[in-house]
Amino acid sequence: MVNHKRRKSLLKLLAEHQMVTVPQLVEWLNASPATVRRDINWLADRKLLARTRGGARNIEQKSRQHPLASETFDNNIQCFASRKRAIARYAASMCSDDETIIINGGTTTFMMAEFLTEKPLEILTNSFLMAERLLVSSKSEVIVPGGTIYREQNVILSPFDNDITQHHYASKMFMSVYGLSLLGLMEADPVLIQAEKRLISQTEELIVLADSSKFARRAGLILCGLDRVSSVITDTDVSDKAVQMLEQSGVKVITVQPDQTDSYESQHDGDAMSLEGQYDLNSPNMYYMETLN
Repeated sequence: MVNHKRRKSLLKLLAEHQMVTVPQLVEWLNASPATVRRDINWLADRKLLARTRGGARNIEQKSRQHPLASETFDNNIQCFASRKRAIARYAASMCSDDETIIINGGTTTFMMAEFLTEKPLEILTNSFLMAERLLVSSKSEVIVPGGTIYREQNVILSPFDNDITQHHYASKMFMSVYGLSLLGLMEADPVLIQAEKRLISQTEELIVLADSSKFARRAGLILCGLDRVSSVITDTDVSDKAVQMLEQSGVKVITVQPDQTDSYESQHDGDAMSLEGQYDLNSPNMYYMETLN
């Protein structure tokens, strides 16, 4: 087993058992004790687990360090999943065969991939999970920019203005955002702002995918004004006030019924709910890029 696959399997075992010993990992991973100890040290140095006497202990996701200030993709995809999936389905229905589109790296936009399997499109995306899934399951041509991979946020970001994205123009861009307000689309990280502004400038129609919780969120960075937005797809829990705000700004509002009513969502107002089986981000089949030493 190659290094990154073995380490990924080790982390998955830790998530299941919380604490493991070196002999257990030797048996489960079919690796030598020396190899297991090296993997534990490698992962501990990157704060992905905690070393213990004779083994390793799982650590909570929230205690890990992330290179971007924004929330992690793994955490976000578990919030309001039934709303996001319904929004993603509608967004995918807006795509026509052989159309060129841009899809940014967000959790709601990622769910679009499930509904694009039969459509031949040209898709530019800065989401490496989206790119991997489309390559495996769709008929589309997939284009990704060059740059740095931020694994926890599932995006590829280039620090340069003259990257590959400047040569692509799209009829539609589908975008997830941190929040919406009268001031416009909001993001929490300046690095994301820089990359997404370039993508927005190269599309004719900007379509925002935002579940109703996004209207209550605030951030200090404005990505663009509402005058740049063509449509917002949201769910039926959106407030009348939010709809009026968008429509008065000339934005078309599309509301969709969530796939299912989830009492856990309503009771916890955004707490994570399980997506095991449907979007298992720990699955060995999901894209994994090893950090260079």
